[in-house]
Amino acid sequence: MTAPILMDPLATDNAAEGALLRAAGPVVEVELMGGVRAWAITRHAAARALLNDERLVKNAQHWAAFQRGEIPKTWPLIGLAVPGPSMVTTDGSEHRRLRSIVTQAFTPRRVEAMRPGIEAMTAELLDKVAAAGPEVDLKTVFAFPLPMTVIGSLLGLPEEDHARIRDLYERFFSSVKDPAEVPAIIAALNAFVNDLVAKRRAAPGEDLISALLAADVEGGALTDAEAAATVRVIIAAGHETTVNLITNAVRALLTHPDQLELVRKGEVPWSAVVEESLRWTPPTSNFLFRFATESIPYGDTVIPAGDAVLVSYNAIGRDPAQHGITAEVFDVTREPARLLSFGHGPHICPGASLARMEAQIALPALFERFPGLRLAVPDAELRPSPSMVVNSLKALPVVL
Repeated sequence: MTAPILMDPLATDNAAEGALLRAAGPVVEVELMGGVRAWAITRHAAARALLNDERLVKNAQHWAAFQRGEIPKTWPLIGLAVPGPSMVTTDGSEHRRLRSIVTQAFTPRRVEAMRPGIEAMTAELLDKVAAAGPEVDLKTVFAFPLPMTVIGSLLGLPEEDHARIRDLYERFFSSVKDPAEVPAIIAALNAFVNDLVAKRRAAPGEDLISALLAADVEGGALTDAEAAATVRVIIAAGHETTVNLITNAVRALLTHPDQLELVRKGEVPWSAVVEESLRWTPPTSNFLFRFATESIPYGDTVIPAGDAVLVSYNAIGRDPAQHGITAEVFDVTREPARLLSFGHGPHICPGASLARMEAQIALPALFERFPGLRLAVPDAELRPSPSMVVNSLKALPVVL
């Protein structure tokens, strides 16, 4: 019996780990920190098939190891594996009920209506970046505040809370935090969101949280617990994904000046940069979890009933069977191909179009404002965020 592949909690080299997983097969057994076992989906075709398989569900009541008490509450990723009752952790009619309210906020018309506001936020932020220069951490001064301000305006979050939110989520997503801190981090995050829900319940406004609480959906209105879990998902997905997308795209362009030149000359649209970055360095490296309700065969592998399954976007994005023999190359001229970086099937991210639009506004504005933008340190000195879930850098120091 083949030993499981040990995954790196420090995310030292996501590309290399993705290649290792992909080479081992389309579905491979892995071991996460703390000895927690799971199965990783590593190839595009397998992901498309299995993410539509109704035998793989999101409810942790089907996770045998968790139900047996083998996964401690102090496991660093417990808050991601078992995050509470939201559209991320339900299936079928219950999933549709919880998701229907959120998708209304991200219809194409509503997203497009946000464009002028995002353009204005971008211009204002770039003024602040210029004032902070000539050397800045672009992740802190630009890649984070833009999507955080966008999602904050949707939810009615005051700007003074943004730094607190960033700190909480960075610690929440980290794979290497002290286990003793895990319950406190989750409790602080829950307390912050529960307070938001309570305030909107008492005094509704024009924000998305108030809309979630007021929505009359088939199957009944959201409980406070469901609303809070949904808000946690929206905050996390609404800022973290786009922060990483912008950060990773800037890094890719600065380390591939020939590709940047193609875009600057107008030979390639900025939308192509966004899509290639989503493929080459997906904002989410691995997504936890789905659980097998019965044994599921795929190829030569059988996922046993009760086991956990993660989706390795690191591996899938560079699958040569989907993207050709040059899949390891960052190439903005690549022919468009179906991407899975925002998921697939019923649980595909409803805010994907907003994330794409933010990046398509932010990137050209950044490089037009600072045509001499360059890394402040050699690329090899950039350090990844220590997370096997989010694919990003601790910082992106640049010279404007």
